[in-house]
Amino acid sequence: MPVNFTDNKDLPNIISLKNIEQTYDNGRIHVLKDFNFLVEDKPMQGQFVVILGASGCGKSTILRYIAGLQEPTSGEVLVNDKKVGADNRVSMVFQQYSSLPWMTVLDNVALSLQYQSVPLKERRERAMEMIQLVGLEGHEKKYAQYPNLSGGQLQRVAIARSLVANPSILLMDEPFGALDINTRLQMQDLLTKIWLKFNPTIIFVTHDISEAVYLGDDIYIMKRPPSKIVEHISVDLPFERTRATKREARFIELVHEVEDVMVKVVNE
Repeated sequence: MPVNFTDNKDLPNIISLKNIEQTYDNGRIHVLKDFNFLVEDKPMQGQFVVILGASGCGKSTILRYIAGLQEPTSGEVLVNDKKVGADNRVSMVFQQYSSLPWMTVLDNVALSLQYQSVPLKERRERAMEMIQLVGLEGHEKKYAQYPNLSGGQLQRVAIARSLVANPSILLMDEPFGALDINTRLQMQDLLTKIWLKFNPTIIFVTHDISEAVYLGDDIYIMKRPPSKIVEHISVDLPFERTRATKREARFIELVHEVEDVMVKVVNE
């Protein structure tokens, strides 16, 4: 059964997708149908929401709606109770490296502030704060391209750029999928640090169940098309997590629980 979302009147809605349909081939192919998704704003805490599901179920499409990169065939997408537009644009971190290779790290991170007409001195100061936060100090004058920067460093550029643009909401579409295991673990720890510092609402798509449990406080699982969210799992782990968390019995139990649900949903 699809998950029912009920408004908590005490909390403002930060992201709301209502009655979404996504069709292709003149309506013959339904990817999403009667899709609803609600994320409420938890002040001084934020939320870390993870979306899981089989390939092709529309996970990335949902992020594209919220980022304003795609409009659904029908339905309503709201960010902070307003339709997505220039005044409430949300940045997105992709699996593929998205930095502009002809620009430096500093200019890449400051790019959104340039579009907002922030004065040069201020935008460079704010960009440097984020560059320092993500561990790229000393690399700000390098061009944001491989092999000047590693894959993990390029994703740090993308995260810093997104945080400068809108530190309250961060969309991430399998951002660590192309990284080696050691770099991936480092990036997971960086993301937990960012979440604790800024308390943003993060919507994170991944295929890695262990990663989902480690990072998320709410996991939503989508069925095959026409897709809906059919399972919601609350991650009852400590708010602050370290790699030691992954060795705790409850963490291991949760990974198995989510895995069992995923197998069930994918095979239905």
